[in-house]
Amino acid sequence: MKVTLLGTGTSQGVPVIGCSCEVCRSVDYRDKRLRVSVHLQVNGKSFIIDSGPDFRQQVLRERINTLDALLFTHEHKDHTAGLDDIRAYNFSQHTDMPLYGEERVLEQLKREFAYIFSGIQYPGIPRVELNSITEEPFEIEGVEFIPIRVKHYKLPVLGFRVGDFTYITDANFISEDELEKVRGSKVIVLGALRKEQHISHFSLQEAVELLTDLKPEKAYLTHISHLMGLHREVEQELPDFIRLGYDGLQINL
Repeated sequence: MKVTLLGTGTSQGVPVIGCSCEVCRSVDYRDKRLRVSVHLQVNGKSFIIDSGPDFRQQVLRERINTLDALLFTHEHKDHTAGLDDIRAYNFSQHTDMPLYGEERVLEQLKREFAYIFSGIQYPGIPRVELNSITEEPFEIEGVEFIPIRVKHYKLPVLGFRVGDFTYITDANFISEDELEKVRGSKVIVLGALRKEQHISHFSLQEAVELLTDLKPEKAYLTHISHLMGLHREVEQELPDFIRLGYDGLQINL
């Protein structure tokens, strides 16, 4: 399996135009973060989890020429806004794009992208195939996905485990039963918004404590806000097995 972090940033704590803080002035490419998303290549199949506003830029940068399915963790706009750009895959692959999400999430997509689902199918609009998922494991093209139920304040969100890899972004609570689904993962990517506590996201310390308990071989932090600080400085504070993720990071399992 090959995992590529397409984006490791967030709309939370975005700097204002003209900001001259250290992060904005940084020349370290790892401090330039697009909205959070991940690409999985498994057994010759290609999957992306979440299509935020930067979706098109991310897939062009990583030269992702084929896509077998698009999965959604939840319905917030910073995870869904790029859906329109799957039309390029419709055109090149001559097929509808399978979308996977909870029923609540799919209903939100129908409202926000009403033109896709209208009775009038305007030529060139995205073509999709909706697949409703629950907390039960499911397969796409022979690849098993295990949903992990987490809470993003009061909003139920899904993370996913695929083989020895687990991916969880927007969360600040995971029950013990759900953590059992994560244990044994060799690599975990987990959201950590900033150093200060937040109402709906793990802080840096909370994420480190959780990962220390889960004991993966390697862990990467994602959904990192502008307020976290400089990549090179924050990494010096982390245990050896935990690193900050960055856009374009590739992980081979």
